[in-house]
Amino acid sequence: MIWDWLLSPADPARAHDVGVALSWHARTMVLGWGVLAPSAVIAARYFKVLPGQKWPKELDNKTWWRWHWISQSLVLVLSAIGLGLILVSEQNTGAAILHRTFGYSVLVLGLFQALSGLLRGSKGGPTSRAADGSLRGDHYDMTLRRQLFETYHKLLGYIALILMIGAFVSGLWQANAPKWMWIFLSSWWLGLLFVAFVLEKRGWAFDTYQAIWGPDPSHPGNRMTRLKDKVQAPHSSIGPYSKKRDM
Repeated sequence: MIWDWLLSPADPARAHDVGVALSWHARTMVLGWGVLAPSAVIAARYFKVLPGQKWPKELDNKTWWRWHWISQSLVLVLSAIGLGLILVSEQNTGAAILHRTFGYSVLVLGLFQALSGLLRGSKGGPTSRAADGSLRGDHYDMTLRRQLFETYHKLLGYIALILMIGAFVSGLWQANAPKWMWIFLSSWWLGLLFVAFVLEKRGWAFDTYQAIWGPDPSHPGNRMTRLKDKVQAPHSSIGPYSKKRDM
């Protein structure tokens, strides 16, 4: 029957035998890196301007930021729990070299991402003035520090997600997970890719700078020569009227 087939392990020559610690290690990592981490990325890329928000009259909606920050914080907590569980597991023999390589690489990148928040610099702008009352700030002025942070943070985040898939696949194979787990996780990842593709095509990948301060050329970040790509109005079919960076 189909149910028996779904419950059977991927490799019939091996048993699917995992202890409590190992099974909860998998659950915490799937929840953290398989659910919360990609949802945080999707929120940061596609929901800086929400449906129904009257941009540019309504600016700096922090819903995406709160979700991104809370989700990533929970990812770190779950990662620490998952790491602790695998370290105390009696089944941690060190034989799963490929999975360990992927897993530790993801954890290191996750830690770097958390620490990179210290490199963001100051915000500045009309709503977060400097101590001297000026508008100066690393983000508002798009200083080199801020540009490097955005490039670093985005690049390492995407690399971590790619390595995460490698960690999951190697972990499923090492544990000889039942077929339903392979189908469920594969469907989940494909679903996330489909959502990202649709939102990208519809122009929801809106620039952080303009989501916060709008497209007015009086803002220094909007006058930078690297802002050259026309974009559609967020969540509409109105013609191009502002400029953007890729995130």
